[in-house]
Amino acid sequence: MVKELQRFRLDNRVAIITGGAGLLGVEHAEAIAEAGGIPVFWDINLSSAKSHALRISKQLNVECQAFEVDVTSNKSIKNGLESTLSKHNRVDILINNAASNPQANETAGKNWSRFEDFSIKMWEKDIAIGLTGAFLCSQEVGNHMAKAGKGVILNIASDLSVIAPDQRIYQKNGLKKDEQPVKPVTYSVVKHGLIGLTKYLATYWAEMGVRVNSISPGGVYTNQPEEFVSKLKNLIPMGRMAEKDEYKAAVIFMVSDASSYMTGANMVIDGGRTCW
Repeated sequence: MVKELQRFRLDNRVAIITGGAGLLGVEHAEAIAEAGGIPVFWDINLSSAKSHALRISKQLNVECQAFEVDVTSNKSIKNGLESTLSKHNRVDILINNAASNPQANETAGKNWSRFEDFSIKMWEKDIAIGLTGAFLCSQEVGNHMAKAGKGVILNIASDLSVIAPDQRIYQKNGLKKDEQPVKPVTYSVVKHGLIGLTKYLATYWAEMGVRVNSISPGGVYTNQPEEFVSKLKNLIPMGRMAEKDEYKAAVIFMVSDASSYMTGANMVIDGGRTCW
């Protein structure tokens, strides 16, 4: 048993986390560090990324860095990879976590989130960050891994990569139908697209020793309005949203040797929501 548990260790492995300063990005970085790995934050918000990196370094006694990287820019990604390799001379893991996530509950009384009125500008922005960004980062970092003959890419999708959003949970009393907020179309398209990218790269680089998988987490409780939470809980067999740290073990499993025979897979962790 001890031997098998060792397969979950990530000692000295370098893991890039895009959007590392975000809610789950920080959790992913902590998980890497707790398993003995070296988290590297890539985020456009450098000050926040540095703050989290410093805290993790002190609390877990690991070397943790942060670099300013815009995942929509080839040049920025190349610079980030060069900086990471200059510091560590290796990259073992890429977690494509960066995303734009416009919230439906921020649109009450407006209609911009509705499909009929959703702007091409917002479409292009969300796709660029969440999907094209994962493509570009995988292209650079994954290619480096393939040349090295080993590596793991983990794409962070969503339960909405498997199902469509239930727009009823976003509805507000007193609003006309064409004013009701909805979960924007780009979120579903990006997350479904990440599953397609996962399968494509898993087969493309299989012979090069690079594994590519994804996880599809459900909604995380962050003090959302009680009405919204109540509606969403009714869609989840376990009757609750996730705590932000409940995906850490799954991340460790997916990027470690514990999942050495997994590639092209999508692990759904949603409290059972997609069963219904």
